[in-house]
Amino acid sequence: MPLLPLKIPAGVSSVGTDLESSGRWLDANLVRWTNGSLRPVGGWLEKYDTSASFTATPRKMHAWSDNSATAHIAIGSASELIHVDESGTAVDITPSGLTAGQDDGSVGSAFGGGNYGAGYYGTERVSSGVLQEADTWSLDNWGEYLVGCLTSDGKLYEWQLDAATPTLAAQISNAPVDNKACMVTEERFLFALGAGGNPRKVQWCDREDNTTWTPDATNEAGDIELQTNGEIMTGLRMRGRTLILTNVDAHIASYVGAPYVYGFERAGTACGVASRIAAVATDYGAFWMGNESFFMFDGSTVRRLSCEVQDKVFDSVNRNQMTKVFAVHDARHGEVWWFYPSSETTEIDSYVSFDYNENHWSVGSLERTCGVPRGVFDHPYWVDPTGVIYEHERLNLPHGGATPYAETAPINLGAGDQIIKAVNLIGDEDFAGQVDVTFKTRFHPNDTERDYGAYTLNGGITSVRFTGRQMRMRVEATGNDDFRVGVMRLEVQPGGKR
Repeated sequence: MPLLPLKIPAGVSSVGTDLESSGRWLDANLVRWTNGSLRPVGGWLEKYDTSASFTATPRKMHAWSDNSATAHIAIGSASELIHVDESGTAVDITPSGLTAGQDDGSVGSAFGGGNYGAGYYGTERVSSGVLQEADTWSLDNWGEYLVGCLTSDGKLYEWQLDAATPTLAAQISNAPVDNKACMVTEERFLFALGAGGNPRKVQWCDREDNTTWTPDATNEAGDIELQTNGEIMTGLRMRGRTLILTNVDAHIASYVGAPYVYGFERAGTACGVASRIAAVATDYGAFWMGNESFFMFDGSTVRRLSCEVQDKVFDSVNRNQMTKVFAVHDARHGEVWWFYPSSETTEIDSYVSFDYNENHWSVGSLERTCGVPRGVFDHPYWVDPTGVIYEHERLNLPHGGATPYAETAPINLGAGDQIIKAVNLIGDEDFAGQVDVTFKTRFHPNDTERDYGAYTLNGGITSVRFTGRQMRMRVEATGNDDFRVGVMRLEVQPGGKR
């Protein structure tokens, strides 16, 4: 009897109708593809429980090592800034007098939010469509010291490793106020973004001196107002340059030395970032999520990423909470993950990941609101909405009660006009018993779907019995094993026409 190879390309494809994705993986959770084979992402374990330290949701996490190679973690919410040491001890270092922000995004009223001339003069009305962002920190390290800025507060702060005392983060002397974000460049300048309340202004301190901000012939402090019709959202430190992202375009800052210090040029248009924490820099380039697409800066130009799950993501995201979207890099697997809130909730519950080495996408459900990649630590650390820190990508560990799986779109059996009977499944997996396979068949697209299985792959030929003109296949983990599934084959026979 003939064998039907189930050679399904790597990655999830969910563009258009189910039949338009025929022969592809349509849905997935907690899986990835490596060299074409399906595998689970690593599990996780609870590392530190810092939930008692937070009154608002953790939104930004930063990890760094001091001059003695001691690791530090800083986590910021809309109300506090928390330091966590290597033993898991959490200390509140929130600056005194910090202006707390809002935990959730909202659509509020504001002057100019409605259409000109709408309504009658003298009548009360509320403008709609003015998105107020969920407030987030930008965090970086100035040498071994922590620097940061909370969007609602606007001041630049520094914390000098005094966790034992403890000492609170303090405002940096002479630094501009009413900023929206900050970052440290490769050349050791501290950038204030949206400086002084000007959403287009970048201002920087003197080199190696973050208390000198007034330009002078004897220093390299300076500022510039970008020529953009958007507002600056965030900045990324890249190899030899700094990428500045607004909500509409992208700009490059290059160090040129005195007297101009930095030169700026536009790198891309119509490529704004969705939130202040939705972009990451990698050795391969910078990646970020926009309001309708994903983008990449390869070192010279910005390009829109071809995304086969674009409809699935942007049709399901909660638009009022997009300023919560955060990105994290997984260098070990060559992936960028974006976490976002679905339309069913106000808090992050979903993710989309991009494998930039093999150029495919995956999706899933996971409640994480901030995190850091491996580097300072051996594994990625990601945080849930309550403030529990998890150590991720651990092989053969549970996935928080979730089951890794991947499910295909409908696959036509034969030419689609002939009934096919499947009698055996020849597996292509590492070890027997690590995955179950379920088949769902129909005789025509609007027919009632029939389930067959689950069949546990036994390392050889597994007996199956189902009939139909089209089928869907679901591969699901049976435990916490690091399974691998390649190209399975169905042994089929014709069942005649009807």
